[in-house]
Amino acid sequence: MAQLYSSVKPTPMLKDELDIVIPTIRNLDFLEMWRPFFEQYHLIIVQDGDPSRTINIPKGFDYELYNRDDINRILGPKSSCISFKDSACRCFGYMVSKKKYIYTIDDDCFVAKDPSGKEINALEQHIKNLLTPSTPHFFNTLYDPYGDGADFVRGYPFSMREGAITAVSHGLWLNIPDYDAPTQLVC
Repeated sequence: MAQLYSSVKPTPMLKDELDIVIPTIRNLDFLEMWRPFFEQYHLIIVQDGDPSRTINIPKGFDYELYNRDDINRILGPKSSCISFKDSACRCFGYMVSKKKYIYTIDDDCFVAKDPSGKEINALEQHIKNLLTPSTPHFFNTLYDPYGDGADFVRGYPFSMREGAITAVSHGLWLNIPDYDAPTQLVC
């Protein structure tokens, strides 16, 4: 008996509630490695640098592309509030997004792999972080008390066990410490 395989991909978490904002100065070939994780989401791409330069974006992504000319047209005299010549131009992407959640990534970030070589879906991990309560003001030594089979240790206040809404899930570069400029100069 022949088996039928569905080519329909499962709907990713928060698909209609999340935009991915990418500031860029280059072609977005890096999106190919992120395709399995990003292709069902809406991308907001903010092009830094020369607005007359065409950047290549792989086919199959749902995206909006903005450059300095677009920002000047949309914001008029207030456009100078959007910094350029650095990745802070992503702030414009935050501004135009209408979604509840925003995931942002630089155009030089690669997909990490676990020790077995399997690619890690960082987007999904951040979404799970945002949907899991935080435990501010008191550290639980079990780290994630909301994980399967986990619990709060003795002494953790009962009044704080519901946690608080997680507002930010911030990742770091793998094997590259995120130093401020003065620290980078002395390293």
